[in-house]
Amino acid sequence: MLGFSILIGYYVLGWVIQTGLQVPIPANVIGLILFTLSLFFKIIKLEWVEEAGEFLIKHMLLFFIPFVVGTMVFFPYIGANAVQLLVSLFVSTIGVLMITGWSVKLLKGKEKSNESP
Repeated sequence: MLGFSILIGYYVLGWVIQTGLQVPIPANVIGLILFTLSLFFKIIKLEWVEEAGEFLIKHMLLFFIPFVVGTMVFFPYIGANAVQLLVSLFVSTIGVLMITGWSVKLLKGKEKSNESP
């Protein structure tokens, strides 16, 4: 139960920061960043939240149900624009893969040139 309290506390802290400072980042992302930093700096021990994390991961599929049900509202739009959606999906995926590959190749080349005397 302590783990869930800690996780909810970081979400609430993120919400307070987001609403108080009008930060254009979602409250759950702010809370997650703060939580990750707390784990990194050993403010929170992993053992305290491990059980809650395992529970949430075990039941993660339940968190996608609202998204899937909400998507059913857009079935007519998806059907009418299926070709455009599929083309943009594949083109953007291939583009990301190519840019990532080129970036890694470029960085590896610079890394090798720095290593050689």
